[in-house]
Parts: sequence; structure tokens; C-alpha cells
Amino acid sequence: MNKKLFVLLVILMSLSLIGIIFVQVYWIRTSINDKEEQFSRTVTDILDKVANRVEMMEMKEVSDRIASQLDSIGPPTSSQYRQILFVDQDLNSDEILFYSHGILEEDYNITSTFFDNTDGQDSTTLKKYTSKRTKAIYKKETGLDGKTYGLTPLQKYEKIGNLNSVERAAMEDVLREYAQTTPIHKRVSKQELELLLSQELQNRNIDIDYEYGVYSQGYPTKIRSNKFKFTGTKMYRAPIFKDSEGQTSFSLLLTFPTMKKFIFRSIMGMAFLSLMFILIIMLAYSSAIYQLIKQKQISEIKSDFINNMTHEFKTPIATINLAVEAIRNPKAIEDKEKVLRYLGMIRDENKRMHAQVENVLRISKLEKNQLDISKDRVDMHDIISDAIAHVELIVQDRGGYVNAHLDAERSDVLANDMHMTNVVVNILDNAIKYSPETPKIDVFTEVVKNNIIIKIQDHGAGMSKAVLKKVFEKFYREHTGDVHNVKGHGLGLAYVKRIIDDHQGEVYAESEKGKGSTFFIKLPLI
Repeated sequence: MNKKLFVLLVILMSLSLIGIIFVQVYWIRTSINDKEEQFSRTVTDILDKVANRVEMMEMKEVSDRIASQLDSIGPPTSSQYRQILFVDQDLNSDEILFYSHGILEEDYNITSTFFDNTDGQDSTTLKKYTSKRTKAIYKKETGLDGKTYGLTPLQKYEKIGNLNSVERAAMEDVLREYAQTTPIHKRVSKQELELLLSQELQNRNIDIDYEYGVYSQGYPTKIRSNKFKFTGTKMYRAPIFKDSEGQTSFSLLLTFPTMKKFIFRSIMGMAFLSLMFILIIMLAYSSAIYQLIKQKQISEIKSDFINNMTHEFKTPIATINLAVEAIRNPKAIEDKEKVLRYLGMIRDENKRMHAQVENVLRISKLEKNQLDISKDRVDMHDIISDAIAHVELIVQDRGGYVNAHLDAERSDVLANDMHMTNVVVNILDNAIKYSPETPKIDVFTEVVKNNIIIKIQDHGAGMSKAVLKKVFEKFYREHTGDVHNVKGHGLGLAYVKRIIDDHQGEVYAESEKGKGSTFFIKLPLI
């Protein structure tokens, strides 16, 4: 993948993730604000309803008290009757409408001080009003000469006792003025107010603790809950005990100490799902970025692998071509010693290329689980000796050594002879390649519990901790500045890892840069 394209893709994915997170956080904040606004509207409506119900209860109580007093006094001392008469005629139907409204005012000549006022200053007298409404429709009886001879009643309606809205407002105004002379704690009780508030909150499905209080011109009254405090927290208010002009000095205050928790709890389900989806998106994003980086690394490693394979095939092919051209020379073909040497070179280079191809094919079959590994009882000491024999000439040619210290009392394991030999050869070959000077290799064996431990130690270049973590990965090779200064394609140790895993064993390494490496193979004994 192109580096610029990779960076652009990462930036776009990052911006998308940030945008999604921002939208989700904005949605949560908006939901909380909407819930707070909805809660405020609901509580305001509740307070208005409670205040109206308290006022209606007070009006009914005062009306009932006055009615009971009037009933106990007897007949009025004076009365006055007022009547309004209205007549209308429909010319098309010859119908006449009679409408009358009479108001009977009865004066009992008793002041309102009869009830509560003790200072004797109130001179308002108690009066009783009765309303009588009559509605009648008559049809004119007309003769042939066009004269009216009589009226035939068609409909008659009479209603006694109720006042119209204007009269009722006047009566309520008198009652409100009278109620204002009563102390606040007698106009409504704490129990009544708590009951009304609880009922209204329950009707709106608001299950939350609350505190309330009635204040008069900013000062507290006796009507308040025990824990109510006039603080700077969110507080709802509604006017209560209004007069006929809508004015009042009293306010009903309501506050909720745990309102924030209640509102957040109401959206907790959706908020939890939103946060969970954000987490899933972040995990998916992290995984995608990780996979992109890994694929980029694999792409680079494969490019390195192809370059190395090309280099390693190019050299033997060139050598074979030169040897073939030399043999074709008429003078050289007569020299049997040269011909045999050239043929030997062709054979060796061909084996070298064949070994490289076999190594790649073995890894491919291991990846597809197609490699048939049959296991028999073998002696690991014999396998180690055979592997050392494979590399001994190369080591001696460079002036080095491979010393075996086979001290394990038991060495029989269940393994595949060929693959296990290749495992040891690959580790020895790795030690030789990464020994820039004379290769010095020691092989140790020992028994730990029911396992044989094979330790292959070299004094070569060593590995850093970062390289040590990836040394058994396929195609991985330590970068040394020049891709081709160490032959190989990063398959040898990956092959070792897969074979040892298939034998239920373990392979690991210890190394320090500049001081060499030690590879450990642990296999179960039989």
C-alpha cells in the first residue's frame, strides 16, 4: 500500500471516528437538556394545578361555612328582587321569545365578624343571592283576516339558583377578600399540600424525592417541608392564593435534590447503548488500524522476501550459466577435471535452489495443514549429531566450531526424523549466518522433569528485544541496512516454530545485542 494513501486512509478513519463520537456525545447532551426542559414544564404544570386545587378547596370551605351560618340564622331581614325582561319576535315563523332573568338579594344584617374577625373593623354584611332564569317560546295564532287571536306555548324553560359568570366572579371576589384575613397556616395544611403534590407527581410517573415551601414576599412561612432550603439550586415556583386581579404575595416553591440523577436515569438505557456502540466502534477502528499497519508491514516484508529470493536464485542461475558456457568451450570439454568440477558446481547450485523451493513449499503446506508428519521413537542425540554433520564443513571453512555437550540421561522422543533434523539444522544455519566473525556454536542437552531441553548457543551479533519478539514470525528478517548482506528469506525459524508446536513442544530464544543468542527447544520424553 502506498504510504501517502495509507496515511490518508488513517486520517479519514480517525476523522470519521471523532465525528461519530462527537455526534453521540451531542445527542446525549441534547437528550439531557430536552429531558430537563420537559421535566420543568411538567413540574410547572403540577404546581399550577396544585395551587388551583388549594384555592378551590379554600373557596368551597368558606362557601360551606357561610351557607351553614345562613341556614342557622333563619329568614332574611330584608330582600330585593331585580329582573331583566327581553322579548324577540321571528317574522318568518311568527314565534315570540320571552327571556327573563331575576336576581333575589337577601340581606341577613350580620357582619363577617361573626366568623373570625375579632377587631370589629369589618362592616361587610352577609347577603344571599338567588338567580332565576326563564325562557319561553310562543307561536301567534292568526286568523284569515290577519288579526292575532292568541298565543300557543311551544317551549318553556326555567332555571333557579345558579349565578352567571359575572355574578359568580363578584361572589368569589368577596370570598377571596375574606380568606385573605386568615393566617396562611389555617388556609392550607402541610398534610393537604403534601398529598396534592404527591398525587400530581404520581399521576405524571415522577417518582423522586422533593422538598416544598410556601413563601410570602420572599420570607418563609410555616407551610414547608422539614428539609426545604431556599438555596441557589434549581427551584420551581407558582403563585398561590391569588386575588380577583391575579395578584398574590404568596409563592409555592418546589425543589428536587436528586433531579440530575432522576433525569440521567431516565435516559440511562439509551446512553448506555450509545456508549457501548461508541466502544464497539473504537475497538473496530483500533482493529482496522492494527490490521492496516500489519498488512503494510507484511507487504514490506513480502517485498523484502521477493527481493531476497530473487537474489538467491539469481546467483546460482548465473553460476550454472557460466559453468554451462565453460563446458561448451571445445578446449574445456577435453579437460575432464574441469568438466567434472563444472558439473559439480551445477549440481550444488541446483540443490541450493531446490532446497529454497522445498523450504517455501513446506511452510505453505504447514499453513494449510497439509504437511503429513508421521512420528516415531527417535533419539534426539542422534538427530543433533546428524544436524551438526550437515553444517560442520561450512563452519570449519570459516574457521569456527560446533561443540556438542550431550549430557541428557534420556533422549528418546516421539518425533519425525526428517523434520526434527531440519529444525536443528535451521537453528544452526541461523547461528552461522548471524555470526559476522568466526562462528562459535555450542549445543547442550539436559533433562528437566519429563522433558529434554536442547540449548543452541552462539556468540554472534545477537538480537534486540524488539527483534526477539518477532523472530519466529513468517517472512520476518532483522533489517541490517543492506537487504542482501545476510542470505535468507525469513522462513527458517517460522518453520521451526510450526514443527515444534506440532510435536507438543516449545521453542524460545534469549539474546542480547552484540553478545550472541541462545535458542531453547523443549520436547516431551517418552
